[in-house]
Amino acid sequence: QVQLVESGGGLVQAGGSLRLSCAASGNIFSINDMGWYRQAPGKQRELVASITSGGSTNYADSVQGRFTISRDNAKNTMYLQMNSLKPEDTAVYYCNADISTARWLSARPRWGQGTQVTVSS
Repeated sequence: QVQLVESGGGLVQAGGSLRLSCAASGNIFSINDMGWYRQAPGKQRELVASITSGGSTNYADSVQGRFTISRDNAKNTMYLQMNSLKPEDTAVYYCNADISTARWLSARPRWGQGTQVTVSS
């Protein structure tokens, strides 16, 4: 079994910062791309940022320059540093990772349970 567990969400005032973590555990052979998604009430889930196993990153235009994604491959952990938060960043944030559980198995996407981020104005 493979698990992704997010932590670090909470309530913060506009302009503040939060750091999310996503720890992968279980029967892991390799982790390829990882990413953070978010879903606000009444809206579709959207990609916030992604990072390859080699460290290449990609950001949604709405968070470019404010959020930083990173990962520690030795710890199977990914982070999202969120600065200058805005009320429109309020959402449930989900961790996603393409994980293979054996050398002969293709990686497939896994999801965490989500962590709530609320930014007050």
